[in-house]
Amino acid sequence: MTAAPLRLGIAGLGTVGVGVLKMIHKNAKIISLRTGRDIVVTAVSARSRSKDRGVDLSGFAWEDDPVALAKRDDVDIFVELMGGHEGPAKDATEAAIAAGKDVVTANKAMLAVHGQSLALAAEAAGQVIRFEAAVAGGIPVVKALTEGLAGNKINRVLGVMNGSCNYILTRMENAGLSYAEVFAEANALGYLEADPNLDVGGIDAAHKLALLAAIAFGTEVDFDSVVLEGIGAVTIEDIHAAADMGYRVKLLGVAQMTGRGLEQRMTPCLVPASSPLGQLEGGTNMVILEGDDSGQIVLRGSGAGEGPTASAVMSDVLDLARGLRLKTFGQPATTLVKAHPATTATPASFYLRLQLLDKPGALAKVAAVMGEAGVSIDRMRQYGHDAGKAPVLIVTHKTTRAAIDQVVLDFNQTQVVEAPPVALRIEAI
Repeated sequence: MTAAPLRLGIAGLGTVGVGVLKMIHKNAKIISLRTGRDIVVTAVSARSRSKDRGVDLSGFAWEDDPVALAKRDDVDIFVELMGGHEGPAKDATEAAIAAGKDVVTANKAMLAVHGQSLALAAEAAGQVIRFEAAVAGGIPVVKALTEGLAGNKINRVLGVMNGSCNYILTRMENAGLSYAEVFAEANALGYLEADPNLDVGGIDAAHKLALLAAIAFGTEVDFDSVVLEGIGAVTIEDIHAAADMGYRVKLLGVAQMTGRGLEQRMTPCLVPASSPLGQLEGGTNMVILEGDDSGQIVLRGSGAGEGPTASAVMSDVLDLARGLRLKTFGQPATTLVKAHPATTATPASFYLRLQLLDKPGALAKVAAVMGEAGVSIDRMRQYGHDAGKAPVLIVTHKTTRAAIDQVVLDFNQTQVVEAPPVALRIEAI
């Protein structure tokens, strides 16, 4: 090796931090050959020094304070793996930038909230922030957008970006279990965050979508404008009914620039069962990138876990070791425009599930309500009557969410709908 070793300071020794230590030790020779220099860890920081993490920490300097770690003279890259959008993670990241360090982070929440200000600070100081590990675990989607597809105008970014939610939805379908039953199972298996709403409420996935939208469309990160709905209201009845109509339910993130502004949605949607997203099982993630010249690019892989996320961290470290110094969001932060949030979503087909009272004229009243709102029916399926109730499924032609909301409101005035209707968007893939 002709170049001096690249020295890392790692703050946070949870699953990912330990994975990075293992990867550097296990693949040291490969890493050196691929970068032309050794990569070493000089110092670490975590909440507890005495905790047994299954790795030997005796060769590293220890700092109780991650800010002190970020300022050390023997650290070239500050690797932030603590998490949290405020507090020590943000303070230490800012300290590292001020001290002339590059930053590699897996912290989607911090970047979704403070990404613009941190990018401006880093670029003013001549430093780099990289965050491949913050989005979709081991899937190299940030690299795909900032490098592989850099010559394209991106038309749409969409995907399943939270493996825990995809596990719950596919487990419900395959085992015929309720949401509550599978939620409890996933929690017991440790698949959910300490605050489960970060997963099932869609917040974790929305952070990721906001970061990808900033890169894809050259806008400032705007997490607050993501239309957000979790999976808690999805029932096994919806999953079975959707399957009967040729669809599967996914917590789907979609970002696209339209004439109405930047559209960002993280909501339960129906996707065709035959599509790549429709075939996605378990805790796997999938991101689809649509470029004007590249066409549709499908990226699939593990969205979390020690190995995949550590792999993503190290991809950024190796880029820096090779001298690749891209701007945080793929272009200078000063050129990112403040996005105008779209006030309405792109028209789409919708799935409606109704529980009608078994009485003459019920379907006619439903059709009349939809006709008055300008919503036309593409397909309809009625099932056998059960205790005076008649389940009905409807797939509409393309329409707006506002029109669907009006239809649902008016259904409740017909006196033929026995339970609150369910409406889910059908996303074209």
